[in-house]
Amino acid sequence: MTRTNSPHADIVFDTVRSASSAAVSPVAASWCRSALHHGLDPADRRTRERIDASSLHALRDAHRPLLDVANPVLDQMFRSVGRSGCGVILSDAHGVILERRIGAGDDREFSQAGLAMGARWAEAEEGTNGIGTCLFEDRPVVIHRDQHFASRNIGISCMDAPVHDPHGRLVAALDISTCRDDHGSAMAEIIIAFVRDAARRIERDYFCSHFEGARIIFLADDPTHGTALLAADRDDLVVGASRAARLKLGLDDAVLADPRPLDQLLGREQAPSFEDGDRAVLRRALAQAGGNASKAAQLLGIGRATLYRRMSRAGLRP
Repeated sequence: MTRTNSPHADIVFDTVRSASSAAVSPVAASWCRSALHHGLDPADRRTRERIDASSLHALRDAHRPLLDVANPVLDQMFRSVGRSGCGVILSDAHGVILERRIGAGDDREFSQAGLAMGARWAEAEEGTNGIGTCLFEDRPVVIHRDQHFASRNIGISCMDAPVHDPHGRLVAALDISTCRDDHGSAMAEIIIAFVRDAARRIERDYFCSHFEGARIIFLADDPTHGTALLAADRDDLVVGASRAARLKLGLDDAVLADPRPLDQLLGREQAPSFEDGDRAVLRRALAQAGGNASKAAQLLGIGRATLYRRMSRAGLRP
């Protein structure tokens, strides 16, 4: 690595040469990774990579369930930040831009900066950047202007958060970027909190959409990992868990492939009982009948006397 005519590239090279630089900050570690692992040059001005229109169309179709729940969130985000010169972007897990919301007056500047549909922003291709580094490290990141690895990207500030699918897999990066130089680091910290909350909302809506028809159980909101949700079928067997729930309960695909009772996973395991089943059925029928025992018996297809006997056995009072 030799000196260049780019002051920023020289700073990057000096950081990479330092034996201890990677331990100084996550950005320095990403610079080192970009140069030494990905083999990139911060002064490189080569033509940016974009996938062709037909490949982008196919990729968007493959991500349709995600886009269906993400698009309303992207629209809402853009209404909040668009007037300040910010753009809202969603990439896939490989850093390819699938959706974006850019103001008409800012579109040309964003496109020149490479933030166009189908553009590739993986860290292995562009070095340290909001989308690519967020995906590589699977965590929210702020890459502010000259924290980018490539000199050609230092006019952008990016605030990103990862998005995970209903099975806990990394599926996208949600990004707010700006090409304006009046957005400082304090503003970036405010925006990253907004982006992180929006990414959690997409994950939650994606999970609920995927497990439509199942009972969704809320466990907790984790500030780092997002909302912990479980999906249970009509027999209270757990058939799905969000990433936060998997981390909280130590679940993985192998465990979820063999559905287990909700109470067992939550540490409230009790021996199964026919009485418990009868009780739940009877309570639902009575609630549906507005407490009218005769109507409840009709709904269940049994006589009123049988209803009373089963209520007594289940510990329910008429």
